[in-house]
Amino acid sequence: MNISSIVVQTLPKYVEEVVESLKVCEACDYHLHDEKGRIIITIEGEGVSEELAKLRVVEAIPHVIAADMQMAYSEDELDEHMQVINDAELVPKMLHDDDLKPEDIIYNGDLKKKNLEGFAKTFDNTKDR
Repeated sequence: MNISSIVVQTLPKYVEEVVESLKVCEACDYHLHDEKGRIIITIEGEGVSEELAKLRVVEAIPHVIAADMQMAYSEDELDEHMQVINDAELVPKMLHDDDLKPEDIIYNGDLKKKNLEGFAKTFDNTKDR
């Protein structure tokens, strides 16, 4: 199970309306807000893909300017990924493959320029490699 905290931003004049929408949307749990239009919520999901889907629901609420993940926790996924790292060879197998073309290498470093749903699917399937 993943749990992530989200800071939602809206204009102060819409904060009560957005808070009510968040409380009834079933994609998140509302926690608190301030008069400046900052709202704190949490979302839960079985994996990153489910969390991103719920984040998209929140982002689609009228008058939401931004909804950004601040903290994420996933004990099960962390354990699975740590096992993959611990079982991995020090030098990735692809570096020993003389037939590998550079354009076939997938770089997962820059999330700002990435399709996050596609990244989440790849991330969720790490344990299958």
